[in-house]
Amino acid sequence: MNLPRVIAVEEHVATEQFLSTAHSLDVLHGDRAEVDLMRVVEAREPFRSALTGLERRIAAMDAAGQAMAVLSINPPGVQPYPAAAAVPLARVVNDALADLVRQRPGRFGALGTVAPQDPAAAADEIERVMGSLGLHGIMVNSHTEGRYLDEPQFAPLLEAAEAAKAPVYLHPRFPSMLAPYDAYGMQAAVWGYQAEAGLHAMRLILSGVFDRHPGLTVVLGHLGEGIPYWLKRIDNRHAFAARVPGAAGTMPKLRLTPSEYFRRNFVITTSGIDDPAVLALALDAIGEDNIMFAIDAPYEDTAEAMAFLRSAPLSDAQRAKVGCLNAERVFSLR
Repeated sequence: MNLPRVIAVEEHVATEQFLSTAHSLDVLHGDRAEVDLMRVVEAREPFRSALTGLERRIAAMDAAGQAMAVLSINPPGVQPYPAAAAVPLARVVNDALADLVRQRPGRFGALGTVAPQDPAAAADEIERVMGSLGLHGIMVNSHTEGRYLDEPQFAPLLEAAEAAKAPVYLHPRFPSMLAPYDAYGMQAAVWGYQAEAGLHAMRLILSGVFDRHPGLTVVLGHLGEGIPYWLKRIDNRHAFAARVPGAAGTMPKLRLTPSEYFRRNFVITTSGIDDPAVLALALDAIGEDNIMFAIDAPYEDTAEAMAFLRSAPLSDAQRAKVGCLNAERVFSLR
């Protein structure tokens, strides 16, 4: 099947400068296991060349018929490092991403990185990312030192993202409470990643963040990190807890139901889940205007993901929205 222009929106890269700098930094307490894993991956072929070799990336895109990639620095970005190092490193990363976009304006967009360790500096960097650098949003790799964006200290970051119309791609990382996942390979993508990102998204919804920031857009990969599957039960149990004081501990009063926030403030991507049944569930749960195509390159295969987009049971109009139109709208891509 011929596809319209295709944009993939969760596509990771690294520069040699970022890798050499990050690999020399001290690591925050609690993040050592994750950083050790990522340093092994970043040093190993074919991943290192795939992360740093953009000509190779373009060749894979061309072979598969992918028009554009929205790049982001390899997770967990700058978040495992002390603020004094993370803040300037974020600026270096964003300058490099902006340079890649300038070199290939028709092929690449990019999501900037920020250091939530210093929320005020992160807010300033969001303004620069969306302003002079001309990027298309930011990526936050879930928790920072075990703290989540619903907590009051991160209000400047959320205020800046809303004001700058910067979509926040909430990417997974190792769970903040690692011990139960630290067995059988569950820390990362087998299970821990989606559990962590789904938890973070639910904290944002149930804390009232979207009453305070109704214009904020959050992007979740992996077809919503499991949340679309649970939306009816989440609404049902949230309503029950609201009717029965004490049934769920302290719970803020919300203006909307949890599913209404999810449909209004979230957009999800197909990254890493080439499953037509899950895509159909997501379409039914949140609609064709809230789903974007993503590959998760270089950790997923570009040709396989593109084949899925071609074969998925979508109408032509739905395929165009998922393949490019929603990304153009959400990330202001031209």
